[in-house]
Amino acid sequence: MAVPEPTGADSLTESPHPAAVAVELPTGGEAKPKAKEQFFYGGQAVIEGVMMRGKRHYAVAIRLPTTKEIVIDRGELKAPIYTNPVWKLPFIRGLALIGEQLHLGMKSLIWSANMNAGAHDVQIGKREITGSVAVAAVFALALFIGLPLLLASVAIHRSGSFAFVLVEGVIRVALVLGYLAAISLLPDVRRVFMYHGAEHKTINAFESGWTLDVPSVRRASTLHPRCGTGFLLVVLVVSVVVFSVVALFHPNLVWLVASRVLAIPLIAGAGFELIRFMARHRYNPVVKIALLPVLGTQKFTTRQPSDDMLEVAICAFNSARQGEEETAGAAA
Repeated sequence: MAVPEPTGADSLTESPHPAAVAVELPTGGEAKPKAKEQFFYGGQAVIEGVMMRGKRHYAVAIRLPTTKEIVIDRGELKAPIYTNPVWKLPFIRGLALIGEQLHLGMKSLIWSANMNAGAHDVQIGKREITGSVAVAAVFALALFIGLPLLLASVAIHRSGSFAFVLVEGVIRVALVLGYLAAISLLPDVRRVFMYHGAEHKTINAFESGWTLDVPSVRRASTLHPRCGTGFLLVVLVVSVVVFSVVALFHPNLVWLVASRVLAIPLIAGAGFELIRFMARHRYNPVVKIALLPVLGTQKFTTRQPSDDMLEVAICAFNSARQGEEETAGAAA
């Protein structure tokens, strides 16, 4: 998933690719930034397809398993989380990203799942999907919060020490990467990771100013500095810092567990600002080094896509972009 940037003044001033920087060239030849900064699209892989998200519109494109045709679902982003300026404030926008995944991400996944199931005359109800998500959420909390705490308490008996927090963090990172490596062996998940690669390639090609056709997009990288997988790694690193501060108060077991849950908004907000800063300054020598593990983790969740997958990603991107252009034309 490539994380979309906030709109307006909160957009990045520098693209991950030099060709995408918005500049004007006066007669003297000196580059002058445009008054309005460029917005960078985001996206997400879904079942047999890709969702692309612009400022005010999104589009989901999937390829039906039976007819092999591409079908598209387009929509406008009208909820306050997309339009209210409060959600674009520093640190708050990290929470907006989580809210967006719960809203738009799940909506896109549900639509793609139903379209694929409908092609096989199978209907998936909203209750079944909601139940599956709830079970997955409980499993994730137990695996990535409860288990690291348990294993760290066995290894380090002093829960209020930095060593405990460090061991807990290392265990959590190992569990996340191990989990991603394990599920990538499943054929269906592997296809989702291929669509994830197609999503990144399409956005990278667009930000580089390339023609959005299969041969051009094929040349682009499957790695992107604003990817959600990289954001996850940054969040894990930030959590070690935050929990180290919590350790100074020597919390008991109840507060130890509570701090891991209650600190999620703070950690998400700080993590988003950090990965945004690194993407913005990715050509800085120090930031380049810091980005290496962020990009490296994406190798767990991206695979080289086939040409027909690239076609789907390009179709989703063009559809989302068409909605943005139609709105801009109406406003003019």
